[in-house]
Amino acid sequence: MKKIVALLLCISMCLSMLCVSAFAEDVPSVAIVVAGGLGDRSFYDSANEGLEELASKYGAVTKVIECKENGSMYLTGLADAAEACDIVFAVGWQFVQALPEAAEGYPDTKFVWIDNALEGDGMANVMSVVYAQNQGSFLVGYIAGKLSKTGVVGAVGGQDSATINDFMVGYEAGAKYANPDIKVDTRYANGFEDPASGKECALALYDAGCDIVFAVAGKTGEGVFEAAKDTGNYAIGVDSDQKYINPDVIICSMVKEVGKSVVDIVENLDERFQPATIWTADMATGYIDVGYGDDTMTQQVSDELKAEVKALQEKIISGEITVPTALN
Repeated sequence: MKKIVALLLCISMCLSMLCVSAFAEDVPSVAIVVAGGLGDRSFYDSANEGLEELASKYGAVTKVIECKENGSMYLTGLADAAEACDIVFAVGWQFVQALPEAAEGYPDTKFVWIDNALEGDGMANVMSVVYAQNQGSFLVGYIAGKLSKTGVVGAVGGQDSATINDFMVGYEAGAKYANPDIKVDTRYANGFEDPASGKECALALYDAGCDIVFAVAGKTGEGVFEAAKDTGNYAIGVDSDQKYINPDVIICSMVKEVGKSVVDIVENLDERFQPATIWTADMATGYIDVGYGDDTMTQQVSDELKAEVKALQEKIISGEITVPTALN
């Protein structure tokens, strides 16, 4: 029996090595260009984790360009990345004007737009990935609606945009699914790189009676977590499982697997890269979920409530529940 197990393990390892070595014969170089900056422990860092996995697993040559929300850098950042790499991931909805120009200027480069969409004949070297963040936001909104003691919950968005509002409408729908009488208050900060602004918005929400606030604001959201701690209230993280940042105040996170998307597209390039198309990463694909940290962390969400959330997740996947969206 031991010999059989050892043989199976050996075969598995050999197959794994063959897959890696076959890919490694012509490993594409990969860049990510982020509209903001790394260090948000959320959306942009998730994309970078995918890039780092490609480098460590396959030895891929990689490049990161941070635009720091400077609009004048969007086109130059994409161009610099295209000069250096075979595949460029434009990470952020903000590349709406720069990406078509960059794609036209570098027709031999494969561009993947994360979090927004371009399609049509003019996009022969661009594919888009949009996420059903409204679905995941519905689930964390349901949790907020169930746990709120005041009957008022809030959300802080980095900007008033269609992508951010897609989180908001899902969150509100979920909260009202849990409690039809609940009130949902929303504020917008001045960007995704300003924790002080996030804290100011969150403090205003907590002062207005909210006891749970959803941070949909990248690095700005860290200010929401600080405000929750200072006022003895709760917060919800976004894009990555952020509970580890402060397990005592972050009750859960709406997880959007951007890094996994980056890896999956590059690993399965022939299948995944479909120019002039939009790939919708919804809950059924496994790219949208709820994170609760790990068992060593304080758990404000009971096992019973987690089971309810799981049941709602299955209803969304089956189509029994249709979550509203702010996207066309």
